[in-house]
Amino acid sequence: MKRLGSVQRKMPCVFVTEVKEEPSAKREHQPFKVLATETISHKALDADIYSAIPTEKVDGTCCYVTTYKDQPYLWARLDRNPTNKLKKDLQNFLHSKETQKVKFFWNVEEDFKPAPECWIPAKEIEQINGNPVPDENGHIPGWVPVEKNNKQYCWHSSVVNYEFEIALVLKHHPDDSGLLEISAVPLSDLLEQTLELIGTNINGNPYGLGSKKHPLHLLIPHGAFQVRNLPSLKHNDLLSWFEGCKEGKIEGIVWHCSNGCLIKVHRHHLGLRWPIPDTYMNSKPVIINMNLNKCDSAFDIKCLFNHFSKLDNQKFARLKDIIFDV
Repeated sequence: MKRLGSVQRKMPCVFVTEVKEEPSAKREHQPFKVLATETISHKALDADIYSAIPTEKVDGTCCYVTTYKDQPYLWARLDRNPTNKLKKDLQNFLHSKETQKVKFFWNVEEDFKPAPECWIPAKEIEQINGNPVPDENGHIPGWVPVEKNNKQYCWHSSVVNYEFEIALVLKHHPDDSGLLEISAVPLSDLLEQTLELIGTNINGNPYGLGSKKHPLHLLIPHGAFQVRNLPSLKHNDLLSWFEGCKEGKIEGIVWHCSNGCLIKVHRHHLGLRWPIPDTYMNSKPVIINMNLNKCDSAFDIKCLFNHFSKLDNQKFARLKDIIFDV
């Protein structure tokens, strides 16, 4: 599996953005929209966006695989955020005309909600004297380990097995780019990668996976789905591509730049809606390739690894057609 960039900080938009005072279609209770202009951003140009690799932006929650307790572990995204009062002050500041003239100063110990003891900051955030610095939106991206019996992260926990050190991963089949594959991948193969957790109970389940009775979740490595035949980096051309092409039925695009920088555009940046009824991800067939015969008897009968093992080598017309016979 080809390793591209890792999501360890907030990704900037490929275009310069502007704030429009209308209710957001992306975030409930947000009274404004962030829309793309027609100008390519300086960050995108500095990262040589025209030579970058475009990939599908997948709608899920971000995860990270790194070492914990002397073995590879899945970590869940947990950003440190300001207290509610400071959050309101920051929002007012960001939308004031004085924002360009002065800088917002933080006292992280006093202004931010406490983090769990096992929390670690994301790798690429700025640090001063060993202390993480909030980004321009007042967040400190970071991670917490996904423990087996932690109910808060039960959906994260469902896609990993620490006894056998494996994870449930969705990617392209190695011999057929038109075929998706669900397989059990050694966690050691995913070390220092970030991935997206998708499924029944994540972000409203835009891909229609599983059901309330039989939830289904999977990990997708960031950069796994490369976008082919993308039009020129012009606002109207991208807008037309998202609206009119089968391949454009995705949440957005993430460009992986040669310097490691990640640049994105979301459908909402272009004034387009998401989620949509028929996603590009659900237009491809998918095969189950678990190859876990030696482990089958050791799995809990209700766990995803056991369910997928029973479907080993079976092919489905699309992801949403996978149903567990329980």
